[in-house]
Amino acid sequence: MTADPQPTPIGERLKAAFRSHPAGIAIITAATGTGPVGLTASSVASVAVDPAAIVFSVTRATGSAGAILGAETFVVHLVDDEHTALAQSFAVSGADRFTAEQGWTALETGEPVLPTARAALRCRALHSVVVGSSTVVIAEVLDVLLGDPGTPVVYLDREFHPIPRRR
Repeated sequence: MTADPQPTPIGERLKAAFRSHPAGIAIITAATGTGPVGLTASSVASVAVDPAAIVFSVTRATGSAGAILGAETFVVHLVDDEHTALAQSFAVSGADRFTAEQGWTALETGEPVLPTARAALRCRALHSVVVGSSTVVIAEVLDVLLGDPGTPVVYLDREFHPIPRRR
């Protein structure tokens, strides 16, 4: 068994720097032969609109991350403050996922989808690059399902924080 890589002093300072840099929250899901999988990510960003593409990274290529990396398609859910408990459960290994109470349904193509998400982006990977213990994925957006926007939320200093909307 391989030990988890230990960050260098620069890596530790990089983690500290990004701990104070707010990031949006997404839940990424996929259907596999053994059932649905999912994880929480704060590294999702838009790359291009023509072709429509996004980028995200996952740590390690095992478990849910490995299943998503191996899936033909997946759904990236951009979530709001009302989804923080759900995002937290998808960030913890072994937590309850895809329960009836959480409100999941499935697209016609089989991927799990959260109808209450601000947006759900159905994607397929175009490129992936391994960087240390992480994998960076550039994905083509195949479809965009827009939901009702709620109160935006960001991840900052290891906590979820709602952002009041300006009127």
